[in-house]
Amino acid sequence: MNKNILYIGIAALIGLLGGWLIFGGNSTEKDEAAMTETHDHSAESAEQMWTCSMHPQIMQPEPGDCPICGMDLIPAESSADGLAMNEIKMTKNAMALANIQTTTVGNASAGSENMISLSGKIKMNEEENAIQASYFDGRIERLNVNFEGQEVRKGQLLATIYAPNLVAAQQELITAASLKASQPELYKAVRNKLKLWKLSESQINSIEESGKVKENFPIYATVSGTVSEKMASEGDYVKQGQPIVKVSNLNLVWAEFDAYENQISEFKKGQKIKVTTNAYPNEIFDATVSFIDPVLNTQTRTVVVRANLKNNKGIFKPGMFVTGKIKSKSTSSEVQLRIPASAVMWTGERSLVYIKTNPNEPIFEMQEVTLGNRVGDIFMVASGLQEGDEIVTNGTFTVDAAAQLQGKKSMMNKSDGKTMTGHEGHLGMQNTGNETTSSSTMKMELPKTVQIAFQSALTPYLKMKDVFVAGDAQKVSSFSQETLEILEPVSDSDLGKMEQAHISKIKKMLKSINESDNIENQRSHFVVLNQNFIPIVKTIKGLNPKVYIQKCPMANNNRGAFWISKDKVISNPYYGEQMLTCGSVVDSLK
Repeated sequence: MNKNILYIGIAALIGLLGGWLIFGGNSTEKDEAAMTETHDHSAESAEQMWTCSMHPQIMQPEPGDCPICGMDLIPAESSADGLAMNEIKMTKNAMALANIQTTTVGNASAGSENMISLSGKIKMNEEENAIQASYFDGRIERLNVNFEGQEVRKGQLLATIYAPNLVAAQQELITAASLKASQPELYKAVRNKLKLWKLSESQINSIEESGKVKENFPIYATVSGTVSEKMASEGDYVKQGQPIVKVSNLNLVWAEFDAYENQISEFKKGQKIKVTTNAYPNEIFDATVSFIDPVLNTQTRTVVVRANLKNNKGIFKPGMFVTGKIKSKSTSSEVQLRIPASAVMWTGERSLVYIKTNPNEPIFEMQEVTLGNRVGDIFMVASGLQEGDEIVTNGTFTVDAAAQLQGKKSMMNKSDGKTMTGHEGHLGMQNTGNETTSSSTMKMELPKTVQIAFQSALTPYLKMKDVFVAGDAQKVSSFSQETLEILEPVSDSDLGKMEQAHISKIKKMLKSINESDNIENQRSHFVVLNQNFIPIVKTIKGLNPKVYIQKCPMANNNRGAFWISKDKVISNPYYGEQMLTCGSVVDSLK
């Protein structure tokens, strides 16, 4: 009986165990199959792209190492925000911090506002200048002109001079006066001699009547005006004909404007120009064209247009900036789009702007444009934009930096997200000042002497770059001083405004690097130095040796920074050993 019960219990346990193995296992398999079917993201992961956190232009379909710096790739952010391929979105906070401003593209028609705007300066009218000179040898005993800018009147006493030759001539006059009855020709000759020294009849008669010799003689102003240059001092010995002061009549001044090559046909002598100045912004003054320079400035591609400007009230000061406007002679009714010069980025081959693609959101996309003539600070647009487009006019390079960091189409990145190489990777320069508009005419032109100086300066520059990599602030300062000493003699008198601005900034940054003993501070100046140094080096003909232009996108607070290297292998001067190989070659020069 007990054995039967035991056998039945064992059989029941075996039955339960078999049932669980049969039905429980199938349920688990079904659940796993259902979960696999529900959460299978294999297709999704196949579309996942991988990028480098330090080089976002790198995009690969599978994980691995960054080909530039060797870091592990990370999953790229998906475009779930609905942006197009090359659109970027900025936060409102970033917009405010970078002071990014936009403007709606307008048009200029010949019938509504067909004006040409020119920039210029007030200059002295050289036709009204007079040099007050000494008419005899002597020593200046007293000079009544104390400073430049002093007003003088015709007939005013300018100086008193002790003249030994005049002392002898006076003695001759006194002697000849006693003999004038017997030797009238001698008497007349002596008087004429004194007249040649600019002594008046009354002065000569006074000497003759008194019979006394005067040791000091006055010099009187022959014109009225303003002393523009003091050319002698009390106690100086002067020769006959030597200048003492330069007097300028400022009642009529010159307004000299720079006109571009394609604007020359708009000007002629006798033409009226409306002149305005920042000193009197609510007033408009009339001037008349008196001279058009027959020689073109090959550096700036401009000619000087000079206008006469009345200045009876003395409100125009030489050196003052002015703006001139004339009505264009063009009768074309063609409508042209126009944009501010500050909106344009120039890569050396292309002109670029950023368009706001969403009127309600800070979303931007780069657009290539073809520019026409430049009128003042306005560019005419031949193609690439439409009326009503909203473009970035302030903070353009900040928007471009954001596009670079996101691997989107930008000034330095091609449309496929890859970094430009070769001549496509020219450093961008914003159009300012009076630079011309097309890529051919906006390239800098440097005299041979300047090119030779920068070729020589490249040697200590490359040494400075290497010690930046090593982080040696003392040697950085030494090589910056050596570079500055080579470039210091470079004169900007024969250079265009763009070239002058670059070279001036280069000297300033080299001086700042030299005076600092903090490597991080030096590196911040090195960023600005390269922004100005590299465009100059790119203009050198017959550059030797071959060099590479390299870029680190993380330097300069993630805005990117460039440098020149003689080696193709990356050695980052902005981070040194911390990120020695971070960067890429964007151009090569030889």
